[in-house]
Amino acid sequence: MQSPQSRWVPPLIWRLLLRLASLAIPLLCRLRVTGDVPDALRAGPMVLAGNHIGNFDPFVHVAACARRRIAPRMMATGGLFAPPVVGHVMRASGHIPVYRGRANVGDAVAHATEALRQGSVVFIYPEGRIGLDPAMWPERPKTGLARMALATGAPVVPVAVWGTHEVIAYHGAGAMARTAFTAIFRRPVVRVHFGEPVDLSDLKLGGVGAAQRASDRIMDAITAALTPLRAGELRLPRHVDPTRPLSTARVRHPPRRGHTA
Repeated sequence: MQSPQSRWVPPLIWRLLLRLASLAIPLLCRLRVTGDVPDALRAGPMVLAGNHIGNFDPFVHVAACARRRIAPRMMATGGLFAPPVVGHVMRASGHIPVYRGRANVGDAVAHATEALRQGSVVFIYPEGRIGLDPAMWPERPKTGLARMALATGAPVVPVAVWGTHEVIAYHGAGAMARTAFTAIFRRPVVRVHFGEPVDLSDLKLGGVGAAQRASDRIMDAITAALTPLRAGELRLPRHVDPTRPLSTARVRHPPRRGHTA
């Protein structure tokens, strides 16, 4: 790892935005954050791995990290880096673009790996998109996160979220604006839980099937952290967003399938 002098330090603009998120997000929901990360991991290097159920997830995860005194570098869709103002803020804050559908999409993993070697905390959505599982459980992940963790030895902490799908709709400018506005009055409960670090100590980068096994363990840990957050909704979510498409193409089969609640 890098020496203390060369470790990445969160820029002032990002620290200010974290503070702003912790104050602004509760205006749209009742945010409940449980769990934590060990003090020894808080400053990094560390990977935070979250499930992705809605457009409001990144804002909530940022606010939850602010409450836990963590300043993660977010792996975010490359489109956010294109607009002049937003793009400048994203780059100045140290976030990492993921250009899906482009030939250089693999660069994101390399950049995130280097960020971990600099001692950063990196936040990633292993699914690579908002999940479309009809029951809204985590889908099959990409292996980029696992390869980053195995290459650097950085610990992976699952960060589960539930309730963001009630704040902002999945699709449509009108629907998204309408649900965001009414959320001020509805005040949905949004829960975030930081789980225990995932044990990957027996896996080595380059080992046969190591990246896939690491990915499965990470997603199992996210699912385990998510399960108590959606008690009473284990089979299907109560809130149905009509703008959200459904797909079984990447459905996983974790132990929770046995629940009938």
